[in-house]
Amino acid sequence: MKDNPYREDREQLKELLLQYENLKNGRQHSFIEEDSFEKIIDYFHEKEDIVKAMEAAETGAEQFPYSAMLLIKKADILLATRRYQEALDILEQASLFDNNDINIYILKTDAYLALDQQEKAVQLLEEALSQFEGEEKLELLFELADVYDDYEDFDKVFDCLKMVLEEDPNNEEALYKICFWTDFTGRNEESIRLHQQIIDEYPYNELAWFNLAAAYQGLKLYEKAIDAYQYAITIDEKFDYAYRNMGDAYIRLRKYKEAIEVLEKVNELAKPEDVIFEAIGHCYDRLKNFGQARIYYRKASHLRPDDSKLYYKIACTYFNEGNWGSSLKQLETAMKIHRLQPEYNLLAGECKIQQGLYKDAIQYFSNVVRMRPRNAAGWEALIRCLYKAEFFEEALEQADAAQQATHGKPLFTYYKAAILFSAGKSKEALLQLEKALEASPKQLKKFVELNPAILQNQQVVDMLARYKRKKSI
Repeated sequence: MKDNPYREDREQLKELLLQYENLKNGRQHSFIEEDSFEKIIDYFHEKEDIVKAMEAAETGAEQFPYSAMLLIKKADILLATRRYQEALDILEQASLFDNNDINIYILKTDAYLALDQQEKAVQLLEEALSQFEGEEKLELLFELADVYDDYEDFDKVFDCLKMVLEEDPNNEEALYKICFWTDFTGRNEESIRLHQQIIDEYPYNELAWFNLAAAYQGLKLYEKAIDAYQYAITIDEKFDYAYRNMGDAYIRLRKYKEAIEVLEKVNELAKPEDVIFEAIGHCYDRLKNFGQARIYYRKASHLRPDDSKLYYKIACTYFNEGNWGSSLKQLETAMKIHRLQPEYNLLAGECKIQQGLYKDAIQYFSNVVRMRPRNAAGWEALIRCLYKAEFFEEALEQADAAQQATHGKPLFTYYKAAILFSAGKSKEALLQLEKALEASPKQLKKFVELNPAILQNQQVVDMLARYKRKKSI
């Protein structure tokens, strides 16, 4: 017959609880030891029977009045019932009997935090650090880090985790946490130095390589980050977060093929994730492989159906292929979620222009102008559309309105010149063109793009020649 330790423990606990009941009821009983009371208290506490747990703690304290351990158990129960000051009083008493029990400091910290006395919690833990070594010191440092987090002194959180790693360079909890706090506090240079020291001592620590890479990435040193991530995945070839971050680094370097390769590895190692599909779609988009980009944007949208931006990105791929109808269908889906999003209306307007539906386009561009009156893009599109539709009077009015709304951007002076030329008002048009050239000669190309045939106008050619000679003198 095989031994069953679990069954033995259960039988022992059952016997212990019977002895405890006999003790309470004054019946004949065998002596209950101090650590047996601890088991009884823990049993009731785990069953969430706080009343019986407290009763057992008080009975134990009567039997063993100098037991720091039983007083600590009682204080823990008091904390669970939010009797924080009573718990602190009990813990003070416990510390007289055993000042080296780490639980006294942990529970006192919990009480101080509950009473919104973070400064006392910090002082207590900082003083206690000199008393403890090894695992107990690390436990106090983690506790102190949590207090600083609660206190919103985030640089001190980083300091505590750094101290943990100086004591125990392979501490996984600290390695995981310090990566986040490095990014949050921006202390990338310190993190690089710390993790280089760890790697010098423990070259096969994949988390240290990962954190080193993340710190390089925080400083935008993407090539160095990729090298460090490569070491991490060489040690642990299933390290999906290293592939994920490496993908981001490749994207930053515009190495889209390499990014796709490592991001696909993330899909192999982890469950499907919308952000990964979207990132792969972005890479194909940049490579002008719009069909593949759509496939991945759609995969992302299946996991995140309420995100209008994904439908917009699909619409952009169709637009780039000249498929205006399909682009509009995707934009309609996006605008069911966010009807007046300026970017969506802007692209919808451009599709309508390509289809020759200028009045529809004007409506979309008017939405953009209404939503973002200070942004030049909406005005530019609206005026360009009115010009193409040969609504010159309305185009001129909107160019005036655009100048006022955007504090006199020279672009709209060029547009006024183009409109006036097309309306047959050459004298006024030349004055506006001269004014625009003085304000921003670089934007002349926008004037020409609006009507390339304008360069056949001799008056315009003469003015541009005069302006060029004037600037060269």
